[in-house]
Amino acid sequence: MTTVDPNFAQAADREARRARLFTRINAADKWFQVLGLSWVTPILRAMAGDNPRAQLKDIWRLLLVPLLAIVVFLVLWGALAPRVQTSLGAVPGPAQVWEQAVILHEDAQDKAASRARFQDQVDTLNARRVANGQEPVERAYTGAPSYYQQIWTSIQTVFFGFLIATVVAVPLGIAAGLSPTANAALNPLIQIFKPVSPLAWLPIVTMIVSALAASNDGLLAKSFIISAITVTLCSLWPTLINTALGVASIDRDLVNVSKVLKMNTWTKITKLVLPSALPLIFTGLRLSLGVGWMVLIAAEMLAQNPGLGKFVWDEFQNGSSSSLARIMVAVLTIGIIGFLLDRVMYALQSLFTFTNNR
Repeated sequence: MTTVDPNFAQAADREARRARLFTRINAADKWFQVLGLSWVTPILRAMAGDNPRAQLKDIWRLLLVPLLAIVVFLVLWGALAPRVQTSLGAVPGPAQVWEQAVILHEDAQDKAASRARFQDQVDTLNARRVANGQEPVERAYTGAPSYYQQIWTSIQTVFFGFLIATVVAVPLGIAAGLSPTANAALNPLIQIFKPVSPLAWLPIVTMIVSALAASNDGLLAKSFIISAITVTLCSLWPTLINTALGVASIDRDLVNVSKVLKMNTWTKITKLVLPSALPLIFTGLRLSLGVGWMVLIAAEMLAQNPGLGKFVWDEFQNGSSSSLARIMVAVLTIGIIGFLLDRVMYALQSLFTFTNNR
């Protein structure tokens, strides 16, 4: 009968637990990358004892270098901004921009409280009218939208326009990738309309929507539709081009197999074409969403449609001493939201494909 050394058993148990820990860390690393938090992985590995020297190099590259770059940027911004004088005064530094961000947050809270008080008053009035046998009334809150409401309006608009662009671009891209004839028909239109600026599309879209919808009584406001369609017209091209490229790049052996199996068109597209082309399709979708977000801000500024673009234009026209700082708050907000939108698309790409593109 053999006996097991207790020390050996304990060491084996520790190694097994350590291996399971590293397996979980490696599994979580994929989602850290999706969230833009890839620096968390080397920290966890270093804490678990996995070659701390090598992990420190990754921590330096992934976390400390970006933080150092941000600090240098803020220092240069704070030092150089006061030296640039404009018609509204000196360019605001980080401290002034942060101060205005706090003021906008407090203003949004005040407006939310005001809206809630108004709704309570309407509910009280309607309860009294119902008790007296009268019909309740509908009264809309007419106060100015808060900064957060304008952000939400822009996000809703860009996703609506992006959804329409996706519905149009993906089928056309599949057709262009599968059929040389369809590709020959679509290619001239793509080359002509792809470079057109949103500032050129906006007047045309505005006139058409205004002609088709004479009032704002519909389900969606005219300003919302105008901005969304402008986003659609400018953002569908990356998805269309990348979808066509992805479909056309499918391994010919797979296409031959589909012919041998006598797949019908629908089965061929759902079982063969889409799974093979998904990485490039998602690349196109990420590009389209980024283009759509940039186009939307320009469209809102030019057409004075509700959203962040209108906020920037209103502050520019306002000309107060705090306007520049508020515009810079909006610029940073636009950049952060653009980054988050890209991360959302990358998360979806990671769920449905095996690509490692970042």
